[in-house]
Amino acid sequence: MPTQLILALDVPTREIARPLLRQLQGSLPWVKVGLQMFTAYGPDWVCEVADQGFKVFLDLKLHDIPNTVAKSVESLASLPIGMLTLHTAGGRVMMSAATTAQQTHRPELQLLGVTVLTSMDSPSLAEIGCGTDAAAQVSRLAQLGAASGLTGFVCSPLEVARLRKDLPPGTQLVTPGIRPVGAAVGDQSRIMTPADAARAGSTHIVVGRPILHAPDPAQAARNIIAELNSVTSH
Repeated sequence: MPTQLILALDVPTREIARPLLRQLQGSLPWVKVGLQMFTAYGPDWVCEVADQGFKVFLDLKLHDIPNTVAKSVESLASLPIGMLTLHTAGGRVMMSAATTAQQTHRPELQLLGVTVLTSMDSPSLAEIGCGTDAAAQVSRLAQLGAASGLTGFVCSPLEVARLRKDLPPGTQLVTPGIRPVGAAVGDQSRIMTPADAARAGSTHIVVGRPILHAPDPAQAARNIIAELNSVTSH
């Protein structure tokens, strides 16, 4: 199956988001709702996006004690979402509690473990006391997540090839930090083009500003999907 495109709908208000979504209907399958919009508008916004025909990736990066995360997964499972994130840094017990809640309340929901944020690199990790490089830390956290029951992860595209070797076949790998050729890097440290991410083995890529800021967002999305479809799937 070709790598799928997810729009990172990282805008400050519904008033900005709504016309963008209208333009993009039928042009891409997935929309990522992040912490900013969820904090501002809550579950109603998730339902509004889903009602327009998009699959929703709810990117909240849950990270708390195991019981709190499990109860949060239980609460969120009632929403029309297809993906939900949590931090693998929360540890084995937290991730196991989350997967148990997901399997109990919404088996089809894809839980995704966030490894190392794409805004961080090896020097950033060293500042917080992690003495290994970014790629090694991603691999360590992803393998811990897989052992805890997770079947999907968010990682930089630069770590996808390594994770394909380290993780079970069929693991979902969702990669932000994607920039089409010529697009601005922004605040991402570990980036790759859509085609290169697909070749590496990403099942989904997350793209925000290159679509949101394009003169024709729908055409920009279609161009990225065409690029992904031109790559032989892994």
